[in-house]
Amino acid sequence: MEASRGIEIEKKYDVDAGAVVPPLEQAAGVARTGNSHTDLLEAVYFDTPTHALAGRRITLRRRTGGKDAGWHLKLPPQAAAGGEGPQERTELHAPLGRPDVVPDALLTHLYAYLRGAVPVPVVRLDTRRTTYPLYGADGAHLADLADDQVTAERLADGDNATRQEWREWELELVHGQPDLFGPVEELLAAAGARPAGHASKLVRALGSDTKAGKRAAAGEAPAGAAGPEGTPALLAGKRAPAAAVVTVYVAAQIDQILASDAAVRNEEPEAIHTMRSATRRIRSVLAAYAKLYRASPVRKLRSELKWLGQLLGQPRDAEVLRARLRDQLGALQPGDGTAGATARVEQRTGGDYDAAYRLLLEALGSGRYFRLLDKLEDFRDNPPVRADAVAPGRRAAAKAVDKAVRRLERSRKAAKRARRGRDQELALHRVRKDAKRLRHVAESAALVHGKRAGKVAKAARRQQKILGQFQDAVVARDLLAAIAAEHSEPATAGIYAELLNQQEERMLEARAGYRKARKKSRDLLGRGVL
Repeated sequence: MEASRGIEIEKKYDVDAGAVVPPLEQAAGVARTGNSHTDLLEAVYFDTPTHALAGRRITLRRRTGGKDAGWHLKLPPQAAAGGEGPQERTELHAPLGRPDVVPDALLTHLYAYLRGAVPVPVVRLDTRRTTYPLYGADGAHLADLADDQVTAERLADGDNATRQEWREWELELVHGQPDLFGPVEELLAAAGARPAGHASKLVRALGSDTKAGKRAAAGEAPAGAAGPEGTPALLAGKRAPAAAVVTVYVAAQIDQILASDAAVRNEEPEAIHTMRSATRRIRSVLAAYAKLYRASPVRKLRSELKWLGQLLGQPRDAEVLRARLRDQLGALQPGDGTAGATARVEQRTGGDYDAAYRLLLEALGSGRYFRLLDKLEDFRDNPPVRADAVAPGRRAAAKAVDKAVRRLERSRKAAKRARRGRDQELALHRVRKDAKRLRHVAESAALVHGKRAGKVAKAARRQQKILGQFQDAVVARDLLAAIAAEHSEPATAGIYAELLNQQEERMLEARAGYRKARKKSRDLLGRGVL
């Protein structure tokens, strides 16, 4: 059974025991307050003994009482630039089930964070919740204010269990807009409410002597967090070190890998492509900025990323090829030959995808994959920067882009010299890879060079995309030729010939498109790009 999904937008406030809920209908945009109701909630929170989930601001709980009893998983929150404003979190629900077994529908979203560990009960919360619904003039249910009286117990402490009691208010949107928070917050502040000093009830219950509690108490943000105006905090100022450019860029790709993990396991559309792209981006920038770091850790990290990228690439390539040939077969006149060719293509591409996807799933459950995630985060948090790597980020980024441009130009010239046929196809594939590297390096440079680097990334992406279409046609041609050789039924021979002709036409179109794109970007990718 799949978990149900929702978006939670809320703000929390600390209040004293004697605080009185103000007349919320006085807030601008609120027409009336509905009748309040009180629920008794018991929630048991699950985590690893080292609080791997809480340290990432992920909460997993089983709650009884109230209208939403069941298992709840709240994924890391997204906030406005600078950390201001309400937090938006994805929340997944599953039925109550057994009290000691996390539902698979939720557990799938946690493998990348648990990394082989088993979640166990760590905190029990008993909450007396009084809810005040807020309505608009049109009768719309705008938001709920929850007045929570909380008793928390840390279960891992055994006979010396630590108990805490506190009160907090929580304002959560239902059908209202975020601009409702401002006027309601004014009333709450006048009644004694203060912005919560903790990210969640769980973090407060764990206390400041835990890793998760220390992070919350210090207001620590994840690596690469946004600063003012959305600029990564590590890159504030024009003298940001070169390694900061890499750290911020890599941190975003690590987040993408972690966020894609569950989607890949669930075979969601484009999930494999998204994770694969993130691994490629990290490999590209590690290669481009290699001189900033000690050689051995970067070499090992790139090797492991290549391993993961290859595992992701096999099902992705089969997926793209199957979709491409389906479209082309679907455009042909129906008949016995079309049906037979379609069946052969589906059998081959489907089998290739299934086999590759099984290998990928095995890898995603392996210790090697989990160790790679650990190493990526260690690189982000403790980059192995060389002692003499002191170049400013702008200068290092410009040099990295220029180097990638020269690499692309060498590949272009080699492709131009290559003989028509397989040699040129391989050479153009090399051009595509180097265009992709330039794109990724320019993306990292855009963090400090802005629009100019963004234009370079866009130009490289255009070449990469066109040559990707060329490469897809080459792969499709080779597969069709192999199928035609193995299955030479007279009814399908004409179909295969037509499809093979289409691949050759697409290859010619892609060559022409590449020449046009290269010519268009010639001035942009000249000497001294940045």
